[in-house]
Amino acid sequence: MDMIQIAVVLALVLLCAVPMGAYLARAFSLEPTRLDRVFGGTERFIYKISGITSEDMNWKTYAKALLFSNLVMVVIAYLLLRLQGVLPLNPSGIVGMEPLLSFNTATSFLTNTNLQHYSGESGLSYFSQMMVIIYLMFTTPATGIALALAFMRGLTGKRSIGNFYVDLVRAHTRVLLPLAVVVTLLLVAQGVPQTLGGTVNATTLEGAVQQIARGPVAALESIKHLGTNGGGFFGVNSSHPFENPTPITNVIEILSMFLIPAALPFTFGHMAASRKQGKIIFVAMGLVFLLFLAIVTVNETNGNPVLANAGLSQAAGSMEGKEVRFGIAQSALFTAVTTAATTGTVNNMHDTLTPLGGLVPLGEMMLNCVFGGDGVGTVNILMYAIMAVFLAGLMVGRTPEFLGRKIEGKEMKLIAITILVHPLIILAPSALALATDMGASAISNPGFHGISQVVYEFTSSAANNGSGFEGLGDNTPFWNVSTGLVMLFGRYISMIALLATAGSLLAKKPVPETIGTFKTDNSTFMVILLATVLIVGALTFFPVLALGPIAEWLTIR
Repeated sequence: MDMIQIAVVLALVLLCAVPMGAYLARAFSLEPTRLDRVFGGTERFIYKISGITSEDMNWKTYAKALLFSNLVMVVIAYLLLRLQGVLPLNPSGIVGMEPLLSFNTATSFLTNTNLQHYSGESGLSYFSQMMVIIYLMFTTPATGIALALAFMRGLTGKRSIGNFYVDLVRAHTRVLLPLAVVVTLLLVAQGVPQTLGGTVNATTLEGAVQQIARGPVAALESIKHLGTNGGGFFGVNSSHPFENPTPITNVIEILSMFLIPAALPFTFGHMAASRKQGKIIFVAMGLVFLLFLAIVTVNETNGNPVLANAGLSQAAGSMEGKEVRFGIAQSALFTAVTTAATTGTVNNMHDTLTPLGGLVPLGEMMLNCVFGGDGVGTVNILMYAIMAVFLAGLMVGRTPEFLGRKIEGKEMKLIAITILVHPLIILAPSALALATDMGASAISNPGFHGISQVVYEFTSSAANNGSGFEGLGDNTPFWNVSTGLVMLFGRYISMIALLATAGSLLAKKPVPETIGTFKTDNSTFMVILLATVLIVGALTFFPVLALGPIAEWLTIR
């Protein structure tokens, strides 16, 4: 029965992703399409009042526009968080955030990470939830989608990489806003609150008074998942019955966070005029995802070895930290999807997963190309595809080519920067945290699991995921500053490098295909691509995984 549940949900993902991929290719086309008739009027009005011109940009101008707009966003967010105590829509009288926590929170939501070192319902006013959190939950995935489309245009030889502001507006008007309205209504229909009313007092059966927080939850939940954001309205995220009350809402949230990441490989196929190319990328990511899903499902179903050795029955599997209304299947699937799509939302506590079950979210974030967030995962797997072509070309003594453009030293240097930065900003601060009391004092579970807690926090930050092993006491100056910097480096260094790569490839003259051209739309290339991901990506992190979840698993067998 569990496997049937999982299979049905994944089939729905595929059923939605294929047409969505085609839609995204049309929605962001540089040529006129029928969609202009539907959305063009609204978009032209936005361009007019904003002073936006639709002229094409080169990669440097595109990068400057991206960085400048994001800088303005984070300044606004920081100021609103600091001043929320004196701003309206604050029925609970929540005070302004302290400076370092405001820095971490604004940075977190700016980078599409949504790491939360505060408790949602008690740390933010309704005004902050809407004007900071929901606002950034729209703009940051729109930035990621814009980057992905610009990168794809460079790889596929379009006339330019586009215009950042046009792409940003289209991501809102043609994708995120329409989908968010639909998902919000579906969630409200299932009982998710959507109100500006204040906290409700309820009398328990014992006669005590309980305060029940509520607010504009459904609106946040919709874009939280569609934008692969992840930050919860409530501290326990999608484990909370107001955020995710039923198995139906659980499926809606899984579909929402997986829709755009799963669709973008098909978008790439349409833009490259080779649907087979898109399918190969999708299948490669899909196979890695299924491997991780199988690991977490099997381990959580088998239960905790410590309890088994003590003779305790675990007929329902390892249910520690999981909601009974979801069970093992929907909890394991949610875990695999939220870290594959780098969303960060959780419907169970990852800190309570079995050791090898906990390895799955860690591994997916370390690879950071198993579908990934809105735009991020697709450009990362395409980066690995370029590397795979380069390596294959070297082995046969040919100048590597990808989609008719030569891959040379400049492109490989930029890709090397992207690949090397990711493990560096995870492993270096993890070592610092474990070696000093500033970081180690936050560990709640000493030993191998404590190593996993620290590494998970920085991996989640670097991968712009935002979930955590919540046993870590992370609301301290050290953790707020260190994870804030890691989130910034993880987001923007790779963005700039990939835009430079796209600009470099676009400037090259296409090379005609010959009998010796290495095909990138067949199973042979898929095997090489998977080998590249596993050798370059997985082996980089194997030593720290051996010290964390693998060592923990071996000690409790």
